[in-house]
Amino acid sequence: MGKLSGKIALITGASRGIGRAIAVALASEAATVAIHYNTALPEAEKTLSLVENAGGTGFVLRADLGVPDGHRILSTALKAGLEARFGSSRFDILVNNAGVGKRVTIEQTTEVDFDRVVQVNLKTPFFLIQSLLPHLADGGRIINISSMGARAAYPDMPIYAPTKAGLEVLSRILAVHLGPRGITVNAVMPGATATDMNIRARDPEASKAIAQTIALGRVGQPEDIARIVAFLASGDGGWVTGQSIDASGGQRL
Repeated sequence: MGKLSGKIALITGASRGIGRAIAVALASEAATVAIHYNTALPEAEKTLSLVENAGGTGFVLRADLGVPDGHRILSTALKAGLEARFGSSRFDILVNNAGVGKRVTIEQTTEVDFDRVVQVNLKTPFFLIQSLLPHLADGGRIINISSMGARAAYPDMPIYAPTKAGLEVLSRILAVHLGPRGITVNAVMPGATATDMNIRARDPEASKAIAQTIALGRVGQPEDIARIVAFLASGDGGWVTGQSIDASGGQRL
């Protein structure tokens, strides 16, 4: 019996990277995982295979979270999938992991860039939470993936970093609002992590330079972040709420 046996989790952006690692980590604790993806169905199916190999079960859901109706499409698909499989739309864990980045200075930023990053990183998670709250079990978990870019000043993150900071403030507000239901709400702040979204952290030479800014002397791996999320999702993390947890290995301290 895993620590998440009988629990159901929705993870956005779970077809690869940190989202995939989170899906596998929760599955290894016996959770059922709803794997959200946008365009990469083969990658989402690979995540599903890894989830099953880890001892969990799951299913895939598609939605474009970059459009205003994305949250509604995803929440509708989740509820339908849960009803079909379990006869109930109740679930236990929501991980808002999907995100997009645009590394430009303020002078280079367009309104199109601004609107898309805000939509995916902040607006969609906000309204996804709103639409799913009636279905989230009392004692459930909401975990928002932020970034250590919200605490360190990167001149090429004038859109990305504020959206992540917004997620952290939202997490604190909702922790108080949902506390009476026993629902915990936290943010996790990865630093440089070797994913498709962070090409420099995956490059052997560039990652050495980044590692010099990190107290633990290396860039992060998706599994480093996933283990923290799994802790927060479990009963062991039940007394932690309203927190922004730095998961950067001590980057730019």
